[in-house]
Amino acid sequence: MKKGISIWSFPAQSLRESFVLAKDAGFEGVEVALDEVGELSLTTTDAELAEIRRAAEECGIELYSVASGLYWKYWLTADCEEEREKAKAIVRRHLEVAKTLGCDTILVVPGSVNVDFEDPSKVVDYKTAYERSLEALRELKGYAEQLGVAIGVENVWNKFLTSPMEMNDFLDKVGSNFVGSYFDVGNVAFNGFPEHWIRILGKKIKKVHFKDYRKAAGGLHGFVDLLAGDIDYPEVMKAFAEIGYDGWVTAEMIPAYRFYTETIIYNTSNAMDKILGRK
Repeated sequence: MKKGISIWSFPAQSLRESFVLAKDAGFEGVEVALDEVGELSLTTTDAELAEIRRAAEECGIELYSVASGLYWKYWLTADCEEEREKAKAIVRRHLEVAKTLGCDTILVVPGSVNVDFEDPSKVVDYKTAYERSLEALRELKGYAEQLGVAIGVENVWNKFLTSPMEMNDFLDKVGSNFVGSYFDVGNVAFNGFPEHWIRILGKKIKKVHFKDYRKAAGGLHGFVDLLAGDIDYPEVMKAFAEIGYDGWVTAEMIPAYRFYTETIIYNTSNAMDKILGRK
């Protein structure tokens, strides 16, 4: 497997500075993220994207995937048609950005039924959400196929596609090798077992997030440093070996250290080496 880290794990700084830090900590790649504004955003030009790609190459860092937090604001399942169209436009631009950066996958939240930590009052009927999400991804899959960039549907806390069987069936209904799972190990820990998801999703898994979760803490506070939570990583790695997954694994951490925030990058690299059997 290749060892990567999410750009969200870093202290606030430029992409180049993050690439330098990632390389020094022993990472092979960085998952960047598409924002609404900023250094890598919906309005970043192709020339500016080429410069980001060049900066990564000069730092010895691979770019392989592009995440985005925009799907928490713009839902593919929203009751507002204008919002749904905006979300689809973001997916298209997301695919184009990834293509220009040389990445083969984007991370997409397939929409939501409800998100407690964003807007608890916003609720979409589950059956309606399912139909809208399926329709949107069937529409978008052609562009993903055209560009040769996969859409990785992430399992998140959206009260939607909450079991591995449902996620697997949903992806079958989308019906494209370019729409698969962006599997987040930590996100299922509060109500399931990641190794079960891995064995069921199998070859549909395009990319992987590593996180850890401590159930006793609960809520968003349950996310902790790798190896500090309840995830059975030996069993997780056994499941990955069984399905033959040997692609990128990306640590997605929260830079919550009060002092010396860059330390989380080095601690995460060391923990990933243990999990991956490198040390």
